[in-house]
Amino acid sequence: MSKKILVTGSTDGIGLETAKALREQGHTVLLHGRNPQKLLAARDAALAIAGGGEVETFQADFSRLDEVARLAAEVAERHGKLDVLINNAGILRSRTEVTEDGLDIRFVVNLLAPVLLTNRLLSLMDADSRVVNLSSAAQAPVNPDALAGKVRLSAMDAYAQSKLGLTMWSRHLAAQLGAGGPVIVAVNPGSLLASKMVKEGFGVAGNDLSIGVDILLRAALSEEFASASGKYFDNDSGRFSNPHPDALNERKADDLVRAVEGMISV
Repeated sequence: MSKKILVTGSTDGIGLETAKALREQGHTVLLHGRNPQKLLAARDAALAIAGGGEVETFQADFSRLDEVARLAAEVAERHGKLDVLINNAGILRSRTEVTEDGLDIRFVVNLLAPVLLTNRLLSLMDADSRVVNLSSAAQAPVNPDALAGKVRLSAMDAYAQSKLGLTMWSRHLAAQLGAGGPVIVAVNPGSLLASKMVKEGFGVAGNDLSIGVDILLRAALSEEFASASGKYFDNDSGRFSNPHPDALNERKADDLVRAVEGMISV
């Protein structure tokens, strides 16, 4: 059965390859990107696959929360139902480290944007829908002052903290929504995959992207994840696992969620 699936950050890397694989399986794929030229190229690459489902494009800069909100509104305007949201868009290094609001761009793109987007799209999802949040093996305790833009971190520290933050929020949302809501999972697609981010951050070619694509397809569609809401899948070990201990600490998770929710009111 064909599904409608939004993949954020789908103009290159694991996002594009996942979108292409989903389209090849006959699903309607909603592509998202920041750069209009790259977005059109991604659309053409997806449409070049024989057979397949429909392809739509949505442009938004995830370092700007007003654009994230606009994206959600555009998706809702075009579609009454969303089966899967894959929050793939992420950033490690950027020419602009700090947003116009004085926040670290890693926290905005990797944490605040997917939280805002998901919250705004929940009305389109039901118990059969899924939200797949891309986590990472790199997870570090979130510094509230860094999240608020009061302390500057290295790119890798901010990235690791943003990914733990997203994992903590995933567990919180799953518990909040319960059985009546969509399945919410956090997935580490695999360390050092052959993405632009890995090349920029570590200077290595990286492992085959198909490793990450395969687990994202499973998380989005397979029965294996149908009852996995609130869980974290570590593709390095190939199994559901415990994330960083902070993600299991309810007090820390509640504090993080309150801080994030307060920052995404646009």
